[in-house]
Amino acid sequence: MPSAFSMLRKLLKYKLADNSSEEKQAGCRGDAIRQEDSPLLEKRLDLIRKRLGESKDIVIREFSSNNNQVKLAILYVDGLVDRRLINDHIIRPIQSDFVVKNFSHRLAEKNALQLLKKHITSISEVAEAANLTQAIRMMFSGDTALLINGEEKILVYSTRAWDRRAVTEPETEPAVRGSREGFTETLRTNTALLRRRIRHENLRLESMKAGRRTGTDVVLAYINDIVNPLTLEEVRRRIAAIDTDSILESGYIEEFIEDVPFSIFPQLERTERSDKAAAAVLDGRILIMVDNTPHVLIVPTSFFQFIQASEDYYERPYIAVVLRLLRLFVLNIALMLPAVYVAIITFHQEMLPTSLLLSIAAAREGVPFPAVAEALLMEAIFEVLREAGVRLPKTVGQAVSIVGGLVIGDASIRAGLVSPSMVIVVAVTAISTFALPAFNASIALRILRFPLIMLAGMMGLYGVIFGLVIILIHLAGLQSFGVPYLSPLAHGSVSDMLKTFARPFWWMTRRRADELGLQNMKRQAGNMGPRKTPFAKRELTHDNTEEHDAGKR
Repeated sequence: MPSAFSMLRKLLKYKLADNSSEEKQAGCRGDAIRQEDSPLLEKRLDLIRKRLGESKDIVIREFSSNNNQVKLAILYVDGLVDRRLINDHIIRPIQSDFVVKNFSHRLAEKNALQLLKKHITSISEVAEAANLTQAIRMMFSGDTALLINGEEKILVYSTRAWDRRAVTEPETEPAVRGSREGFTETLRTNTALLRRRIRHENLRLESMKAGRRTGTDVVLAYINDIVNPLTLEEVRRRIAAIDTDSILESGYIEEFIEDVPFSIFPQLERTERSDKAAAAVLDGRILIMVDNTPHVLIVPTSFFQFIQASEDYYERPYIAVVLRLLRLFVLNIALMLPAVYVAIITFHQEMLPTSLLLSIAAAREGVPFPAVAEALLMEAIFEVLREAGVRLPKTVGQAVSIVGGLVIGDASIRAGLVSPSMVIVVAVTAISTFALPAFNASIALRILRFPLIMLAGMMGLYGVIFGLVIILIHLAGLQSFGVPYLSPLAHGSVSDMLKTFARPFWWMTRRRADELGLQNMKRQAGNMGPRKTPFAKRELTHDNTEEHDAGKR
């Protein structure tokens, strides 16, 4: 019994201690809130120094107006602002003789905010922060906060200026024809590139924030009278529901908002090309632009968007048809060729002509591994070489991947570890993977090759077909913000199905995709096909025969 009472006393003691600590923390928070709400400049500056610490890039400067009636303090982050703009358009006007001459009898703490905002400072973009927390968040985005003694609200000036990368051609999406301008890591530069291409009043750029500690700027770009409002609301809801410390790249948001996070296939399309992003917006899709990254997300998306390239819409339609059909053929090679080869060599030799079968058998004589182990080994080696080529410096990366593949392949054949036919199959498969425009889709195919090879080694072509059926069932069940992943092939109109494989002439493209459920489906007013202009022949008469003959001479 005494031990029970002692344990009870200890529990009560710990509980009271916890309550007292919580009350102390609440009291400290209340003191901080009261100190923040205090309009006194000295208390606010003390709170700023406590919250931000002794960071060398945080600049706090106290000064007074020229008539010495108003005490002020300026707050900004060095490296994110234009200091010349701050000196010439904020500090100097407040301390100049212009204030003494025109506002010395009116400028006081009670009306300083409005006079500074409307008459004295000369920066075009200025806002009012309701409290210190809001002002500090805006300051970390490159703005400058102006604190006024005795005034609760804080003036925040747009003085953003930092080092940025120039607009260059995107390296991950090269194109033969089309724009050479790619997105950069600066969000405002990216929105400007989009505005240059879509000069319409209904283009909306809606700002959001993501990440508790990073406070990353996110912009939703769409055309107001085209986009599906239900899809737009769903995108807003999913981004607003993100509750994490950091958003450093658009890939963070992609994982948070995709429909099936465990799927190997990408459910959001990404691009660095400004022309491709503008085309997606005009099609009724939504762009998710994230600060500090050039990769822009496109929603909703479908599987067949990953086999389309920008030059399909810039070249003649006949060329686009051939290229799209070629990419579909290449996609099947990249996914199935090693598995089909293993299945035929292991289980279905009768499918090959006798001469080809004898040639392959003679080449495989002396190889110590079965075909499935041989395929897995060569695929793993080529994946290592590909990854090494990506990670090495650009000047030597391609040489290492190409030369390494040739040397290792030739050495493996000479050592009798693999057959020449297997090296050919793996090399053709690797080249086919590079022919796909979307890097994230090609990675999915590269990963799926390995289970298909193992199924082929266990069950032959039946295993390959079984794996393909599983992949197809998975693809048929995927959705991207309410749009079926295999649309328009599975849930689309006949015209949209034909557009997947064959791009029509632009003057024949009258409607947007039906599966998006857009507000405005009409792309152009009518079927404005090419018009032939008749050649106007000039009849030779008796009067101009001599002129005609002179012209011929």
